[in-house]
Amino acid sequence: MKQNDPNFEAQKIFMKTIGITGGVGCGKSAVMDYLEKNYNCVVIYADLLAKELQSPGHECYDEIVSLLGKRILDREGSIDKKKMAKIIFEDDELRMGVNAIVHPAVKEYVLNAIEREMTLKEHDYFFLEAALLIEEKYYEILDELWYIYADEEVRRERLKSSRGYSDDKIDTIFESQLSDEEYTKHCKVRIDNSNGLDDTFRQIDLYLRRDR
Repeated sequence: MKQNDPNFEAQKIFMKTIGITGGVGCGKSAVMDYLEKNYNCVVIYADLLAKELQSPGHECYDEIVSLLGKRILDREGSIDKKKMAKIIFEDDELRMGVNAIVHPAVKEYVLNAIEREMTLKEHDYFFLEAALLIEEKYYEILDELWYIYADEEVRRERLKSSRGYSDDKIDTIFESQLSDEEYTKHCKVRIDNSNGLDDTFRQIDLYLRRDR
């Protein structure tokens, strides 16, 4: 139910926590943008949060530099993501080490944010967008997960037009991600984003209106 609905305040019950996930090119960002603009909610992007936590003065910075060395730093002393990516791409142990630093820190931040918002009681929804919600078992701490689905060919065309990816690169990415069956197994809600955003937004509104 949208904020400007006259019955919205009367039907508020509690803040619901929802994870938004799906394969690359499915349209998660468009969904998050719509939710943020049309619902009384908190929105967190896990990737942006992870980057922030790796900046100087934040939780993960010192641990990552200790693990990988100062060779990953740029002239200003910040972590150079391209340098770090090259190093961990070539060493599975280091990649797992970085993940073991970043993923728990992100989850701890999310848990603290949920607790804070629950105390404030100012929002109706808490949305977290992340590609690895299932792999990192966020279904254990969120009320439910949503799977943003789009046909493979639709995703492929989006990635070609928006990012300039080749078919080979897209194939490699698709092969590394969860199957449709695995997403469906863990997600309570499936939003089909194959047929245009108007249809996608209609599905979101129908579900949230019914849910409230």
